[in-house]
Amino acid sequence: MSAPEPRASVSTRGPVLIVGTGLLGTSLALALRAAGVEVQLADTSPTSLALARDMGAGALHGEDSPEPQVVVVATPPDVTADVVVAQLSAHPSAVVTDVASIKERVVNEVRSRAGAEARRYVGSHPMAGRERSGAGAADSDLFAGRPWVVVAQDSDPQAELVIRNLAVDVGASPVRMGAAEHDAAVAAVSHAPQLVSSLVAARLEELGEGALALSGQGLRDVTRIAASDPRLWSAIIVGNAGPVVGLLRRISDDLGALITGIEAAVCDPDRPEHTAPGAARVVAPGAVGAITDVMTRGNIGRARIPGKHGGAPHRYTEVQVLVPDAAGELGRLFSDVGAAGVNIEDFSLEHSAGQSAGIALISVLPAAALRLEEALDAQGWRVVAG
Repeated sequence: MSAPEPRASVSTRGPVLIVGTGLLGTSLALALRAAGVEVQLADTSPTSLALARDMGAGALHGEDSPEPQVVVVATPPDVTADVVVAQLSAHPSAVVTDVASIKERVVNEVRSRAGAEARRYVGSHPMAGRERSGAGAADSDLFAGRPWVVVAQDSDPQAELVIRNLAVDVGASPVRMGAAEHDAAVAAVSHAPQLVSSLVAARLEELGEGALALSGQGLRDVTRIAASDPRLWSAIIVGNAGPVVGLLRRISDDLGALITGIEAAVCDPDRPEHTAPGAARVVAPGAVGAITDVMTRGNIGRARIPGKHGGAPHRYTEVQVLVPDAAGELGRLFSDVGAAGVNIEDFSLEHSAGQSAGIALISVLPAAALRLEEALDAQGWRVVAG
């Protein structure tokens, strides 16, 4: 298969050898190939390697292959340090990086084992992924607009520049961090959310079909990443055990306080209840306070998540549109939004099995909301009042 046409001028000089053809490795290979960079592939799994090659991710690395300028180790985190050290030895003129989601353990082990050669090593971690794994889930645009952490203490400055350029060439934004700082951050924004999602999803295991039929978008949102690979995540969590345990203990404290508060609402036949006509019963103020506290703090935390393109959080207006469950309807909706001259800042679709229609949630700038509602209404769409 011939190489794709380059997207634009890039700084990365190939060949780039990618060791590990899972989701991240193959996605990176596809992105580099799309930028016109020569890519070589290596993997201990012949099946994964063949699939990545057949997807056009690069050529198989062999004894006669040209010496790589850059080596990217995209293996599971429990073997990453071993592979990095081996690649530093095998390719004495190459800059070597890894894309593991834990950094302190990997960086420390490479520094202690590779000696002076570790100057050519730059730890890194693209903050990108999917709940699906493997080469078959790869996407050349996976890194577009995403942060790419660069951990370069004790690395040669020129080696760091090579990896920063690599990140930019695939559309990512380099962010320099220390290894411990990175691990504490990803424990909060990635590792703990994965475990909490899985905990919620695990409670569905024995739920009856009738109850599951009531599932809405909220449950799907919370449990989406619970479909992730358990073996890969076990290695990730164990590798970052310290920060994750600390965060889970704080979550556990919050959960304990919430349980104690809600328990106050359990019916007590000896407790007087105060009711007012047309109003909810005034009971268990402690429960209300506990729920309000955790949800208010949740609102504040949620509002701090960066907005589009990693910028500051931005408050958008949500336009809700009923979309029939029929071929081409979603495409027609996008076309009509474009014709109205409105940019979609975010989008989601709420739809349950068996329903004849779903609700499209279109986030737009507040100033464009009314214009979009009027334009869609004129095109025959049913705009749902928020």
